[in-house]
Amino acid sequence: MSDSRPGMAPEARTVAGSIRGLAALPDDARLWIFGASRPLGEQDAASLISSTQRFLEEWAAHGRALAVAFEWLHNRFLLVAVHEDRAAASGCSIDALVHYVKRLEGEKRGEVDGNTIVFDLTVQRLGDVRNGGWERAAASSWHAQLLPSGSG
Repeated sequence: MSDSRPGMAPEARTVAGSIRGLAALPDDARLWIFGASRPLGEQDAASLISSTQRFLEEWAAHGRALAVAFEWLHNRFLLVAVHEDRAAASGCSIDALVHYVKRLEGEKRGEVDGNTIVFDLTVQRLGDVRNGGWERAAASSWHAQLLPSGSG
């Protein structure tokens, strides 16, 4: 059973419908971005996508299904968005999402300088991703404060 929300593109579904693809949600959809410690291989990525689909089909806030979508980008970023016009994500539902992702996490390693492209996992709106606000050179992001001087 799928539940199409009024005012949303038919592709935005909850429960048993397809929930992949952020295009169906508006720019002001609430967003969470989770980064993998390394690019995933084809089998690992397929497993993550399938597992995330199953988790989000059951994800609810106080018993109310959420209008949710997700995408797996750059082979290492899981973006999950909720259109909060009818049902907002609650503290408990957000905790469940974070707990789900923590089971998938690893440790990040690597060298970064000012020219390294970094992703700002703190953006909170889908429009920021669409407008390029989450992907930029480290020297021009909040990451710059973590770089040694002269590394850009």
